[in-house]
Amino acid sequence: MDHVRPVPDGAPEGAPSGGDPARLADLLRQAALGDEAAFAAFYDATSARAYGLALRVVRNPAHAEEVAQEAYLDAWRSSTRFDAERGSAVGWLLTIVHRKAVDRVRSVEAATSRDETWNRETAPVDHDQTAEAAHASLDAARVRGAVATLTDVQRRAVELTYFGGYTHTEVATLLDVPLGTAKTRIRDGLIRLRDLMGVAS
Repeated sequence: MDHVRPVPDGAPEGAPSGGDPARLADLLRQAALGDEAAFAAFYDATSARAYGLALRVVRNPAHAEEVAQEAYLDAWRSSTRFDAERGSAVGWLLTIVHRKAVDRVRSVEAATSRDETWNRETAPVDHDQTAEAAHASLDAARVRGAVATLTDVQRRAVELTYFGGYTHTEVATLLDVPLGTAKTRIRDGLIRLRDLMGVAS
């Protein structure tokens, strides 16, 4: 990410100092040799600052925790690339945290945009001909037969939504999938039902 500059090595207001820079650099060098205890000590000394930076960028405590966790995992895996001559251990870590946090913000914004687009494109019209035709002319046995032809994931999503009365968000939670995935399964299932039952679109 070329436009993201390294985070300055200055403690944010109210944050603990994070320990002696030379000690932190030494802990990171030991971690690069596979010393898990050294990395745990590095984490203990720097986690408040890492979380604080993540929270300021993503503005969501749960996302900030995930960003910090991802950053520490990345730091552990890439600790051999830390070079004390190019900057402090804390500065190196906070650069990773900042990059991960910016990526998370962009990911969330992209997902929100996709959901908004999907909602606009699939908003029901005042007179939904598919629903009216299905309710007016199709019996329960025919509907059950058509539902049985759906894939397992489509059938489960459609059943939860239309027979269980769950919202799209609740369906996503129950199926443990992203909201967009749940919506896609419901939409694809309904399209297949419409085609199978010969309802005009």
